Amino acid sequence: MPTEVSLRPAVEDDADAVASVHLTARRQAPMPPGVHTAEAVRLWLSDRLQSEDEFWVAEVGGAVVGYVRMTETWLDDLYVAPSYAGEGIGTALLDLAKSRRSDGFCLWVFESNTPAREFYARRGLMALERTDGEGNEEKAPDVRMVWPGRDPVAFFRGLIDDVDAQLGDLLARRVALTRVVQDHKPDRARDPAREREVAERLAAHAPELGPDRLGRIVDAIITESLDSLDG
Repeated sequence: MPTEVSLRPAVEDDADAVASVHLTARRQAPMPPGVHTAEAVRLWLSDRLQSEDEFWVAEVGGAVVGYVRMTETWLDDLYVAPSYAGEGIGTALLDLAKSRRSDGFCLWVFESNTPAREFYARRGLMALERTDGEGNEEKAPDVRMVWPGRDPVAFFRGLIDDVDAQLGDLLARRVALTRVVQDHKPDRARDPAREREVAERLAAHAPELGPDRLGRIVDAIITESLDSLDG
């Protein structure tokens, strides 16, 4: 790492320099093209600098050459100017994030950005899940990576608790819909073909489980939902 590099909290006046690093790094990385104009990116980063996000910049010779942006549980941005790639600045920013978020954090990286995924993997982050990109603006497949912090069990249990909360809400909605549909059916006979279709659709989202295991889960959900109608 260059001996003159320094890390400091970002200030509002860093908006233009940070935007330049962001845009230049993205253009030269194997990432899908951005969907916003350069001016829109600058304004957005300026807003983030005034938000509750934690923002740090790396400077060399008084010039901003990289930055990291964090929320309480996510590392949202880590970019280094391409002309300074490979000089340890990204590692310094990541180490800073680890020290500031010692309980762990998550981040998203595009699946196509192999250098970034390898960079994080070499520094102890793990790939947790992959998506088809439907949830991001670029609609490009991405990977959720995690650094589990000083207590990995507690970190992963926290993520499980988040999923369980969502699962509980979904199961409550599923039970309510199962109850309502009974009023519009001529009888309460179950439809094995439809239940198989449900399991196969779920398997597209959870291939590790597969349609057979998910079929048993679907059967249990429907059985318990129908039993709940009888109290």
